[in-house]
Amino acid sequence: MKRNISILLLFIMVCTITGCDRGAQLDPSNPVTLNLWHNYGGQLKDTMDNMVDEFNGTIGAEEGIIINVTSISGSATLHEKLTMAAHNDPGAPGLPDITTAYPKTALIMAEEGLLVDLNSHFSAQELSAYVPEFLEEGRIIGDSLYVFPTAKSTEVLFVNTTLFNRFAQATGAKIEDLATFEGIARTAALYYDWTDQQTPEIANDGKTFYIADSLFNFSLIGCKQMGAEFISNGQFDLSTSQYKRVWDCYYQSAVLGQFAIFDGYATDLAKTGDIVCSTGSTAGVLFFSPTVTYADNTSEPAELAILPYPVFEGGQKAAMQRGAGMCVIKSTPEKEYAAGVFLKWFTSPENNLKFVSSTGYLPVTEVAFGEIMSKEIANVPDENIKRVLQAGRIMQQEYEFYIPPLFDGIDDLQQEYESQLRDVTANSRASYLNHLIGSDENVAPAGLEDFMNRLSKG
Repeated sequence: MKRNISILLLFIMVCTITGCDRGAQLDPSNPVTLNLWHNYGGQLKDTMDNMVDEFNGTIGAEEGIIINVTSISGSATLHEKLTMAAHNDPGAPGLPDITTAYPKTALIMAEEGLLVDLNSHFSAQELSAYVPEFLEEGRIIGDSLYVFPTAKSTEVLFVNTTLFNRFAQATGAKIEDLATFEGIARTAALYYDWTDQQTPEIANDGKTFYIADSLFNFSLIGCKQMGAEFISNGQFDLSTSQYKRVWDCYYQSAVLGQFAIFDGYATDLAKTGDIVCSTGSTAGVLFFSPTVTYADNTSEPAELAILPYPVFEGGQKAAMQRGAGMCVIKSTPEKEYAAGVFLKWFTSPENNLKFVSSTGYLPVTEVAFGEIMSKEIANVPDENIKRVLQAGRIMQQEYEFYIPPLFDGIDDLQQEYESQLRDVTANSRASYLNHLIGSDENVAPAGLEDFMNRLSKG
């Protein structure tokens, strides 16, 4: 009897340390199937399919786990489906076992009690391997880890060096000047004048040089770099001297025709040579065209340089942290354990680098950013993704990755800010052009005060 008790106690102790009590619930001869939803469509679908197939054929087969992809949707559609399911709306689909989700979506699901706290599936030692800021973004309610980092992105500077080098050779402009936003603004003024001089018979037809894919992120990070908060208590704080510098940098350059005013992605303007450089997500690298096609239907190759995110002069190096993670839906102990096994496999340094090396995302562990990445970068076939990883590695070492604010209405706030900023700036641009040509057309000028009034009314 004593011997049996001793054996039982030993078994409990070993299982407590190793987690074998949970793993033993799986049976390779009777595997558990996990339905997965993700937003990796288009060019990323094949990569994700290959990763799932590899897992199913290796660790999945050994442990008794099958990953079954049942939905591939864009981020907006996936958010809608998950939100409908979380609220149990009529016609809502049944929830999967694992899904990619942004924190704003996960928050809705967590508040409904639908998500597994992944702290229970990872030891403190295991979690210490991940980039801290990436983990922190997934702790959307207290210390509970509801969104696990699987692939992240940040923002970088994309430069069409085919255009820039031609311009630099003629003017002496230096690509190093693009390390700061003030340097970008000065270079944009030089570029506008240089392109304007190419057609002396047409006045004021210089070209724009730069665009931010997200004016909201440009403002948020700009203020952060200079030690101020762009949003406080769920509202914009536009009264700081730091925001005034952000405003002046964008507004003045855009009114003068040096920064683009455009409601769309930078890659659209890059395809036609209407900009030389832009800031945007690393994941957007796949959407840059290898050629530029001009208005006269001529085209030429477009070489791309990818540099760390610019910093306002005197500011701290900071950049936006972006990208979805994976959430595990509450179900059974077997399925939840199996989901944890898949997440550990997917985010192990070698496998995670295998995924990001063809997607434009960044790895999520400290080790993957280190020696392993330096070795793997040389083997990446796509030159642009190789440059993304090189810039990302520098930023992981030197920058603070900023976690954007998360609260109800943040999306509406962002949309309102960007819409009003484009409208106010376009209005001022039109007024400036009318002034240049001596037009009597009455277009009211705008400015920061007008912009602040519009936002307060909105």
